[in-house]
Amino acid sequence: MAAGPRKKPRTYDTPRTRTAVLAQFAHVRRAVGALTPDQLAAPTRLGDWTVRDLLAHIAFATGSTSRLLDAPEPPKAELVPATWPATSAAHAARVAASARELGEAHPDLDALYAHTADRLTADLEANPGRRVLAGVTGALTLTDYLATRCVELAVHTDDLNAALAAVDGPAVPQDRQALATATRVLADALAHSAPGGSTEVRVPPFAVVQCVEGPRHTRGTPPNVVETDPLTWIRLATGRLTWEQARDAAEVTASGERADLSPWLPVMS
Repeated sequence: MAAGPRKKPRTYDTPRTRTAVLAQFAHVRRAVGALTPDQLAAPTRLGDWTVRDLLAHIAFATGSTSRLLDAPEPPKAELVPATWPATSAAHAARVAASARELGEAHPDLDALYAHTADRLTADLEANPGRRVLAGVTGALTLTDYLATRCVELAVHTDDLNAALAAVDGPAVPQDRQALATATRVLADALAHSAPGGSTEVRVPPFAVVQCVEGPRHTRGTPPNVVETDPLTWIRLATGRLTWEQARDAAEVTASGERADLSPWLPVMS
């Protein structure tokens, strides 16, 4: 059975999304000032990245908003948050290299974070959400780009917490709105890459999407249901956790013959 027509892209509230980005960056910034040299040198689950490399990447990814606001404005947006995750892999190596260069050029991470936060706050106050940015992977409105920054911040804060837990470092809080936005962007990305209405994916309390081609349900409980929590979802959606690992650890429940999402995961790598 063919998939139905695509729904309109989800829209994001400009003030709330701006506040979420600034709040989550502030959470990470506070941790930066508390880390010891040994903790900064600790490994992460991201290949050869150290905690310091990861923190430089977070500053680079968040500060990219200001750099793009300095560039000429494209004529129109080409991407929405739901289509952005699929474009990121092709540029990951280039972005990682640029982030590492930023970290090497700014040995004082605390000063880098202070500068990034101050500049971003001023830039967001001066620019409307509909302003179009020429992102590396395609043009997006400022508000939509900030939604993608919520993904970067939520995912990498989780990476940071995993690394710091192994070296008795501080736990970095996840801002609720930033985590909600990241959850929704990645859930919508799944629905975009696996269009259909046979399976309902629930990530309470933030997102519910229908996906996977097949018979659509019209009332009552759908025959195929997947449910998990927000952090497990972003780990699944970004390849930090496999479908099999999540099922074995009872971190996801799935019922129905079309409730296996492994063919479509990760949605961002």
